Amino acid sequence: MTDVPNNQTQSSNLVVLDPTAGRAAAGLSPASRPASLDGKTVGLLDISKPRGDVFLDRLRHDLERRGAVVRTYRKPTFAKPAPVDLRQEIASQCDAVIEALAD
Repeated sequence: MTDVPNNQTQSSNLVVLDPTAGRAAAGLSPASRPASLDGKTVGLLDISKPRGDVFLDRLRHDLERRGAVVRTYRKPTFAKPAPVDLRQEIASQCDAVIEALAD
């Protein structure tokens, strides 16, 4: 493993960047991935940027073809983190989540 700056974690060929303004990054690891999407519930989080819904609609169709159950969520604004109640709802209802934006 090569040296990585304080705001990054490296695993194999994957580098996860820590976008926070902290001086030292907490240890980050990529989330585990399910072996299959068949029967899994995948949450799609629209962060309320223009045209993000267009991308997520296409992604929804692809995920459903792969056997996933898809739930869609939307943040009230892209300028702030998702409200705690929304994050808890997603965590309790989904096996995986995809957050996307488009500009």
